Amino acid sequence: MGFKCGIVGLPNVGKSTLFNALTASKNAEAANFPFCTIDPNIGIVDVVDERLDQLTKLSNSKKKIYTNITFVDIAGLVKGASKGEGLGNKFLSHIREVDAIIHLVRCFESDKITHVNSKINPVDDLETIKTEIILSDLDIIQKKLEKGKKKLLQEKEIKILEEKLNQLNEGKEITIKDDFEKEFLSSLGLLSVKPKIIVCNVDEESLAGGNTFTESVRKTYSNEKIVTICADIEDQIMGLDNSERETFMKEIGLNKTGLNQLIKEGYDLLNLDTFFTSGPEESRAWTVEKNTLAPKAASVIHTDFEKNFIRAEVVTYEDFIKYGSAEKCKENGKLRIEGKDYIVKDGDVLYFRVNP
Repeated sequence: MGFKCGIVGLPNVGKSTLFNALTASKNAEAANFPFCTIDPNIGIVDVVDERLDQLTKLSNSKKKIYTNITFVDIAGLVKGASKGEGLGNKFLSHIREVDAIIHLVRCFESDKITHVNSKINPVDDLETIKTEIILSDLDIIQKKLEKGKKKLLQEKEIKILEEKLNQLNEGKEITIKDDFEKEFLSSLGLLSVKPKIIVCNVDEESLAGGNTFTESVRKTYSNEKIVTICADIEDQIMGLDNSERETFMKEIGLNKTGLNQLIKEGYDLLNLDTFFTSGPEESRAWTVEKNTLAPKAASVIHTDFEKNFIRAEVVTYEDFIKYGSAEKCKENGKLRIEGKDYIVKDGDVLYFRVNP
């Protein structure tokens, strides 16, 4: 269990190259013409976690199962996508299915790769994406507020939609006040409420210090999460074995792969935590939102566990490593019994007790 992240951007900004690198695959065709990605390519990537490696060793588990991230390479959009230009509505329907959006922009010059607008301007590219998303959301809200459909809404929901409509008409992105708004607006498939990460795709020379293009993005979008990567370098890294990869990264002065950067930023952006289960059969990592109650966390393992929840036996990762097993933790007073109100913490090793 993890999250689904869509990679979007204008044609020829490096989406398919980045997708291939992140997923260590060659599924996505990378070509020098718009819309070479027609249907979204999907790749599932393990979130490698050293904590799970250690738990697997100590429990002598037969299986080790990491949590994962699903990356979706979504076809390039163009100005007018909300009105059906380019791949239009097909693009917008694919993007609605993801939990977070990577806005990939081109921040390098190259005579070999054309730009759909014939010039490199990542800020303009981001504005194009933002405009198309706003126009699409405007259309959705306006249709919901039509006379016939309005009757199906609660008064509270109508008020929310009218407020968000005003925000969009002013060219602003939608702001969310509380959990009710978040759940209601998400159910409508609105795109501007989805969390996003801006990824600047640079050339190798600009990887360490950035360039004028990345500076303009950081200045304009100072409140957004921004990651700088070189998709071509990432593609090379993922083609190497572990020892070669470490040597190559040291040579070019790269501390973290783009994948690791995006995993970290994605978890922060979506407020996610990881808990573990560990025993002789398997050790496994599970992803939940921060502040998730124990019964809800149990439902990630099996949906029936939430309603049949009795209690959770909890050991911190640090104590498990120190004492070597849940049994030893119990003997040393480090295993706690928690009820339905327990908030799961990142790194918890949990054993759920449920009614059959």
